[in-house]
Amino acid sequence: MEQNKGPVSQFLASNFLHFNAASTIDAAKGYEAHLAAGGKMLISLAGAMSTAELGISLAEMIRQGKVDIISCTGANLEEDIMNLVAHSQYKRIPNYRDLTPQDELDLLQNKYNRVTDTCIPEEEAFRKIQHHIEKIWKDAEAQGERYFPHEYMYKLLLSGVLEQEYEIDPKNSWMLAAAERNLPIVVPGWEDSTMGNIFASYVIKRELQASTVKSGIEYMVWLAEFYEQNAVDQGIGFFQIGGGIAGDFSMCVAPMLVQDLEKDNVLKWRYYCQITDSTTSYGSYSGCIPNEKITWGKLDVDTPSYVIESDATIVAPLIFAWILGK
Repeated sequence: MEQNKGPVSQFLASNFLHFNAASTIDAAKGYEAHLAAGGKMLISLAGAMSTAELGISLAEMIRQGKVDIISCTGANLEEDIMNLVAHSQYKRIPNYRDLTPQDELDLLQNKYNRVTDTCIPEEEAFRKIQHHIEKIWKDAEAQGERYFPHEYMYKLLLSGVLEQEYEIDPKNSWMLAAAERNLPIVVPGWEDSTMGNIFASYVIKRELQASTVKSGIEYMVWLAEFYEQNAVDQGIGFFQIGGGIAGDFSMCVAPMLVQDLEKDNVLKWRYYCQITDSTTSYGSYSGCIPNEKITWGKLDVDTPSYVIESDATIVAPLIFAWILGK
């Protein structure tokens, strides 16, 4: 199989031979084997992967059908669209480790929100989106309709109102690729995102009702049905980037079906990979090894499992390149 792959994959095969590098290849081959056997795959996105422009590789994964469902934070949901329409206004700060508290305050006063070495241009990014999404929210409420957070974002993208604002090649937007495929997404804890905060402000001002956006509980109810329908034959794999709610929320659906709904013969997750720089420590879910998840009924004793202790901005694009044959 390796001889049919492109130069990136050939390089990985020749050089990624030990330690985390070898785990990277093992995980990529496991992902590939799971799909080849007819399995489906969930990708969970924690942190700020959209601001890290993971869409450059993830969008192609979506277009080629290598992803069946995504679980992500509200930040990743919106920040891909922000990058799509305000990329030229982003500010990179290579020496971010040297910033003083006053430097940070100066960034805030200049309406820059820093994520590691990258500053999101608050005014440009939010201004181009807010009035459009506000109209979509209010139109839905006026018609007595309710949607999930990602469905509102899909409506925004597919309406075409932002097309004149694109500042990157749209093929590098994973949200646009997902919208075009109507890819299932779950967004636990959406209300802690910028758009979630904005929506909450409209609720506080009594311009919208909280029920106009479907809740996290409704996401879990939807996910339970999706999982039960799709966790058959080779089942569903779980490719986890980072930790946090994006991963744990979705992973919990398997034991919930068994323990709380008392359903029989529910397949546990049938592939697992986590890219993390969190260490295993007291009570650290994000750093726990896969075996711990067996005790919670999330993984089975024979679930192929991989942990890559590295930076996801380096590792994930390489794994995606392997799967895409590049």
